[in-house]
Amino acid sequence: MPKRHGFTFDAAELHDMAEQVLAHAKRAGASGCDCEVSEAYGLTVTVRKGKPDTIEHNRDRSVGVTLYMGERPKVRRGHASTSDLSKAALEQTVDAALAIARHTAEDDCAGLPEPELLAKETKDLDLFHPWALSTEEAIALAKRCEDAAFATAPVIRNSEGATVSTQQSQFVLANSLGFRGGFPGSRHYLSCAVIAEERGLMQRDDWYSASRVPGKIAEPRALGRYAAQRAAARLRARKIATCQAPVLFEAPAAIGLLGHFVAAVNGGNLYRKTSFLVDSLGKEIFSRNVQIQERPFERQGSASTPFDDEGVATRERSLVKDGVLEGYFLGSYSARKLGMQTTGNAGGHHNLVLRADGPNFAGMLRKMRRGLLVTELLGQGINLVTGDYSRGAAGYWVDGGEIQFPVEEITIAGNLRDMFKGIAAVGADVLVRSGRACGSILLENMTIAGQ
Repeated sequence: MPKRHGFTFDAAELHDMAEQVLAHAKRAGASGCDCEVSEAYGLTVTVRKGKPDTIEHNRDRSVGVTLYMGERPKVRRGHASTSDLSKAALEQTVDAALAIARHTAEDDCAGLPEPELLAKETKDLDLFHPWALSTEEAIALAKRCEDAAFATAPVIRNSEGATVSTQQSQFVLANSLGFRGGFPGSRHYLSCAVIAEERGLMQRDDWYSASRVPGKIAEPRALGRYAAQRAAARLRARKIATCQAPVLFEAPAAIGLLGHFVAAVNGGNLYRKTSFLVDSLGKEIFSRNVQIQERPFERQGSASTPFDDEGVATRERSLVKDGVLEGYFLGSYSARKLGMQTTGNAGGHHNLVLRADGPNFAGMLRKMRRGLLVTELLGQGINLVTGDYSRGAAGYWVDGGEIQFPVEEITIAGNLRDMFKGIAAVGADVLVRSGRACGSILLENMTIAGQ
């Protein structure tokens, strides 16, 4: 790729740096080496109460080097990184990683991935859509968003700001097994957070939109109005009595539930036995209506990639079918610890999709009929070892399939194992965030602790 869009280097120059690292590592006596060379640039602007609050231009570059000494089962590993991309700095970074490797303990699971698992080709997934946004244009865009929020209702009295961010990056990943790969990417977002006030009482809410493509970001005024509507709707919130009732997790909160599943079947937690889903492969862990797929090849997807952080080829797969767990998230190291093969998930998951089997949001409220709609979760009360779940929450009480009034100062509690099996429906109101696509999730029953 030629120099363009603000990058300092072209792809060939990044490849040359990676080759320099690999060559020096070989000369220094390393038995294996991988490195990643990357650079990024971007602009982030926040407007608060009509005036620029922060303006940040970022330009970053880095090289990360991982070296191995010896062959399995007696492998030593060292890692070092630098933001200096000069030839001398690259060699010094290799030497630093080698020095670390000499002093680390031998590890029978360390080392590069199996050569036959490396990606043989790089698919173009249309991930690079730069946004040539000037500082003045970004300020104007954020201001339109916040102005619309303030104009939505007189109860919107304050703001935490509207933020516009545009980020472009490129990288090259290479290892001593012959793998070479890399591509440019972009990530952009618009967010708004406002505060509603009435009778001396305040409520805050926010919304954001993110995409690799600038044209797919939500319209600024519409996003601002929606953030304001959410904040205003939370005024006059009540407490409710402790009870057992169905709970509907709004899509953003439901994505958090999906995140707990990801953590529970992550290889690191599995081999350390710090997950309540240890040894659950092939077992029914969700209700039978739950289907979860991993789709790394979605065009313009926020977590799309043809290979993982080790160069291992990714693949589309079913993680949960009819409630049964069919796969873990494994890199080479955690796979060896478990006596398994890497799933191409070094560095994380790639576009998870929880299939919707239920109606739209209004239909999900009617399906619940009576219970709690959760729109915000507070605290970190999750014990991943036992699955115990207890978090502060806010939202709305629903009766007759319709929202009745806002609710605050409550705690919802249960166990993730029971919660997963108690999923009654997944809504068609699908939201995509952090590489996860999920609609609202209706749970049959939870403990709601109130007054």
